[in-house]
Amino acid sequence: MITLLIARGYRIQAFASGEDFLRAANVLSPGCVLLDVRMDGMSGLQVHDQLVRLESPLKVLFLSAHGDIPTALDSTRKGAIDWLVKGLPSEVFLDKVESAMEAAEASSRHLQERAEIMARWNDLTPRERDVALLLRHNWANKLIASELQIGVRAVETHRAKIYEKLWVSNPVELDRMVRDYKLA
Repeated sequence: MITLLIARGYRIQAFASGEDFLRAANVLSPGCVLLDVRMDGMSGLQVHDQLVRLESPLKVLFLSAHGDIPTALDSTRKGAIDWLVKGLPSEVFLDKVESAMEAAEASSRHLQERAEIMARWNDLTPRERDVALLLRHNWANKLIASELQIGVRAVETHRAKIYEKLWVSNPVELDRMVRDYKLA
């Protein structure tokens, strides 16, 4: 399998154990990780759990002759791309690696976008955040002013700053951003 990947232009790194991988690999960079259930040291499942905990954009393919359906289902629920049985056809394997790489790139972009949006969210003042959390539900300025015990003009000013800082133009976009990126 390694020669197939090299022939397709993939850069390959092998590690003696899961611990070595977690110590030496750049887990914040997108890529595909091939794990076996049974490995020296940590199991592939434990390595995968660590990658999930670290919010790594690396995508996991389990390649194993050992395993069962509940374990495979649990790992895919946690974000593994697939569970492959050793000896599968080369083209199927390469297709799965390609899918994992595409998913890793998408995950990396999402994590980068989330970091940028979190920076913009953190740039809001505490009062602007209070207004934003009510504004996202399409509350009227008067209602927000009453709830926060501030003037309507202050709400209007905060609204303009929120839209400018977060690059949104309406409460629907604001609500989608807050939900999609778990800002509150």
